[in-house]
Amino acid sequence: MNTLRDAKIGSTVKVVKLHGEGPVKRRIMDMGITKGCDIFIRKVAPLGDPLEVTVRGYELSVRKADAEMIEIV
Repeated sequence: MNTLRDAKIGSTVKVVKLHGEGPVKRRIMDMGITKGCDIFIRKVAPLGDPLEVTVRGYELSVRKADAEMIEIV
């Protein structure tokens, strides 16, 4: 299983499934990350956390812990 955390900088990935429970999953969905949407990996912070991504035309920072819950292809 590949997650958003494993994605390479400069790549565009598609969300297959969201893992997680209740409020955490809801927060990810509220950010616009839903099944089937494309995510472009812009850059990673110097210490590796957070990731900066582009989702639905806007920039977003995602923590590694949250990125692990986003299954991609």
